[in-house]
Amino acid sequence: MPIKITFLGTGTSQGIPIINCDCAVCTSVDSRNKRLRTSVVVRTDGKTILIDTTPDLRQQLLQNPVERLDAVLFTHAHADHIYGIDELRRFNQLQRERIQVYADQTTLARLRLVFDYAFGEGDLLPGIPNLGGRAIRGPFEIGGLRVQPLELIHGSRQILGFRIGDFAYCTDVSKIPDHTYADLGGLKILVLGALREAPHPTHFSVDEAVREAQKISAQKTYLIHMSHKIDHGQRSHTLPASIEFAYDGLTVEVD
Repeated sequence: MPIKITFLGTGTSQGIPIINCDCAVCTSVDSRNKRLRTSVVVRTDGKTILIDTTPDLRQQLLQNPVERLDAVLFTHAHADHIYGIDELRRFNQLQRERIQVYADQTTLARLRLVFDYAFGEGDLLPGIPNLGGRAIRGPFEIGGLRVQPLELIHGSRQILGFRIGDFAYCTDVSKIPDHTYADLGGLKILVLGALREAPHPTHFSVDEAVREAQKISAQKTYLIHMSHKIDHGQRSHTLPASIEFAYDGLTVEVD
C-alpha cells in the first residue's frame, strides 16, 4: 500500500527560531533549521489524514496544500499539538461535511472542553469548525483504512502514536512500553521524536532516539520535534545511515 508522508513541521513546542534568541540555529540561513511545530499529513488508499493541529496549521497548509481532509488524529492534548484546530473549518466549507477527529478518551475530553463550540451533530454551522469526536479504544478504520494506535509514554503521561501500513509515527515520547514494540515490527518508515542532545524528562534525546530506532529496525527512521539545540546540517553527519533528521516540507513515500 503506497503511503506519502509530508512533514508539515518538525520543531518543538516553541518553534524554531524561538522568540528573542540569537543562537546559531535560530539565526541559521539553513532552511532545515526553520521548524514549525510538529505535524504530518499522510496520504494513502485515497485518504488524506492529518496528525495533530499545531498553532502553525494555517501557515503549514498554505506551504503544503491538501485538497481535503478525511480525518484528523491526535497524539495528545498539549498546546503545540491542538491549538490550530480552528483552521479545520476551511475544510468543512470545502467538503460540506463534518470532519471526524480521533483521540484517546483523555485527549478527546480536553478537546471537547477547550473547543466545545466545534463539536456537534446535525447541520453544519458557519464560521466555526464542525467536528465529530471518535474515542480510540483500539485499532480502528477510516473508510476501510486500518489505523493501529500505539501506546507511548510522554513523561508521566500515556499518549498515542499511530501505525498505518508500514509507517509509524511516534512523537513526544520518552519511553516505549514493552508491549508496543510488537506493533512496531517490519516498518519501512518510522518517525520518532528527538528533542535535543541532553537528556530530558519527557522526550527522547537524540542518542536515545537513535538507540530506539536501531532497536525497532525500520528500514528508515526520520527524527522530528527538534529544539534549537540541534543544528540540522552539523548533527546529520553523525547519524547512522538509516536515520535522518526530517525537515519542514520534506515528503517521503512508502512503496
